[in-house]
Amino acid sequence: MARVRGAIVIDVERCKGCGVCVANCPSHVIGLEHAVNSKGYHFSHVENPEECTGCTNCATVCPDAVITVYRKKFD
Repeated sequence: MARVRGAIVIDVERCKGCGVCVANCPSHVIGLEHAVNSKGYHFSHVENPEECTGCTNCATVCPDAVITVYRKKFD
């Protein structure tokens, strides 16, 4: 059976750091960065990319639609 692995891309300049994606990630892939973007927000970033399953929870709950999820099957 093929295993699915995901990858997410976050538009850090549009992210307001609300943390909704962090709270809804079952694999604890996303965290809030200590640095700030050009608007002064602590943006979300990928902390554990190898744990991502591509479930799309983060993209679904993001109020600003700044997260894109990619999925790839491995044999």
